Amino acid sequence: MAATVLIVDDHAMFRAMARRMLDAQGYDVVGEADTAAAAVDAVTRLRPNIVLLDVQLPDRDGFAVAEQLARGEVRPTVVLISSRDASSYRQRLSDSPARGFLPKSELTAAAFSALVA
Repeated sequence: MAATVLIVDDHAMFRAMARRMLDAQGYDVVGEADTAAAAVDAVTRLRPNIVLLDVQLPDRDGFAVAEQLARGEVRPTVVLISSRDASSYRQRLSDSPARGFLPKSELTAAAFSALVA
């Protein structure tokens, strides 16, 4: 059975690209969200194994969402993504319950799979 993934990003083009990449690698993309509120709702409804979560969302940052998910009933593996590199978030990443971080420019199926394995 394929791992289920929720993609959370406020850019529709990025979500579409990530969906194609993950689908091609055998992941089951069960949904997409473009805000933190929609992400939390989707996690509750869809119960994904993994959440690919943008750090910069219009209503709240991805770090806060990751912390909320870690305290929730459904606790998916979270991979944070951003158009910035990890050095921009060094301390926050070390304090985050997320499994890992990938700059969007380095998001590949292999890098994603290595983080969630």
